[in-house]
Amino acid sequence: MNRIPSPLLVITDRHQARRPLEEIVAEVLAAGARWIWFRDRDLEITERRQLAMRLSKLVQAAGACLSIGSDVELAAEAETNAVHVRDIAAIAEAHRRLGPASLIGLSAHSIADVESAHAVGADYVTLSPVYQSASKPDYGPPLGLDTIQRAAQIGIPVVALGGITTNNAAATMNAGAAGVAVMGSVMAAEKPTAVVDEILQLTAGRVLASADRYSR
Repeated sequence: MNRIPSPLLVITDRHQARRPLEEIVAEVLAAGARWIWFRDRDLEITERRQLAMRLSKLVQAAGACLSIGSDVELAAEAETNAVHVRDIAAIAEAHRRLGPASLIGLSAHSIADVESAHAVGADYVTLSPVYQSASKPDYGPPLGLDTIQRAAQIGIPVVALGGITTNNAAATMNAGAAGVAVMGSVMAAEKPTAVVDEILQLTAGRVLASADRYSR
């Protein structure tokens, strides 16, 4: 795939969520979100599988994409055809298991990570932390917009992650990001739909230019 499903990637985190994940996901889908990353890796295996299946039905009914975090087999079982991995060695396996129409993403934390992901055929990367983020304390200082600008020239869609809010989403896209990923600002929001709606409006005029960059 040359294009990411949406300029907005909503990442689940039940620890920050004010309500059950299924409720929040249903709400943000109704607000126009079309790409969800089911993270929550600390769930017990059976419980995570069951929740993934329920979320997959919700997301597919909305015509959206559900990326499963770090579990290629679960992505295949849930028939999402999309997985987000942390290990670059898992990319080739994911493509083999999920097929040519799959969407495979990698978590990147440096320009070198982005270059490696592009070299081995990842469909996109999340690059973090772009801004100061309480949920990304172990990945060093914020990378900033200069790093987004450099990463955007490598040739793979770059989704900015870490500290993304309605205040900086447009500037991040202007720096060259193909999309922005949000977790806490949606999960912990009193009105997640309002956050999603505003970010989609902020990114709407910029996503076409970003998509064209990778389709040439």
